[in-house]
Amino acid sequence: MTFSKFLSGSLLAAAVALAGGAASAQVKVALDSPADLEGSGSYVWAHTFSTYLNDHGMSAEEFQRGALGGDDELFDQVSQGLLEVSLSPLNIVGSIDKLIYGLRLPYFFTDMAQVDKALGEGGMLEAINAATTPEGVRVLSVNVVGPASGIFNTKHPVTSVADMAGLRMRALDESQIDLYKAWGADGTIVSWAEVPNALQTGVADGYLNPAFVPLLFGHTDFIKYFTDAQISPALRITIASEDWYQGLSDADRATVDAAVTAAVAANREWLKSQDAVIGKLEAAGVAVVTLDQAARDAFRAASGPAYDSGLLTAEQIAAWEAAKGE
Repeated sequence: MTFSKFLSGSLLAAAVALAGGAASAQVKVALDSPADLEGSGSYVWAHTFSTYLNDHGMSAEEFQRGALGGDDELFDQVSQGLLEVSLSPLNIVGSIDKLIYGLRLPYFFTDMAQVDKALGEGGMLEAINAATTPEGVRVLSVNVVGPASGIFNTKHPVTSVADMAGLRMRALDESQIDLYKAWGADGTIVSWAEVPNALQTGVADGYLNPAFVPLLFGHTDFIKYFTDAQISPALRITIASEDWYQGLSDADRATVDAAVTAAVAANREWLKSQDAVIGKLEAAGVAVVTLDQAARDAFRAASGPAYDSGLLTAEQIAAWEAAKGE
């Protein structure tokens, strides 16, 4: 962590404290999407969580995306105990321990029920927290933000692995660049705030995301093609300050845990409403491709190098395999 990030996080937290009065009694919840209960699974989680706290005697306030800083700044604030709760990308805790990247393995999980089994009954959320909590960060939950991810691009329909050739895709990190290479495409790391400009200027030709993303973030003016490839679950996480969490009274900690349970249930229920998103994409002018089984099998086979990239050890992949079961 750089001094500039520390200073930025400290100043932001101080500003919030001054604006909010008794900040120590308030649970600040940093959002990662627009406040849209219909279009954003992340917001469904956050709003259910904050509403539950407020209804049960704990003051909680939502802060719009970017109000307290970017993802890295929010992570710094959470780890320092300056921010209580943040909706964040998976890879933000991958900087502490890479076990969480099992959730991004292509064609690994069949559905969210299998993900939830691995996290809960299979013990993987507990294992993730065993590494992150000593660094001041607790993963409260894994949140679904839409149906399994597909391929968006500005250039042409992608009906097979061969159609990925020549595309330059926005990547979250080096591991995603490796996946693009395995498919015959190129990748470039672009922050989410810079994605619209990157797509319009040709710095990137597309990205992997669930179907709702261009609708929620206003990208349908330049995203023209979507392939429903169902690559991996579309997930983000909620992180919390471990110092804050452990400093709660037993009663307040139980309330927070109950709020998490309610938020996860609402988030999973929201997913059932997302079947109509494909039609909304088409109505917005995005051409949709549904892969046949042969094309899906080819993508799955081409994704093999992602398992051997070194991002996860063989033992970690085996742990995820055991946790998810059949």
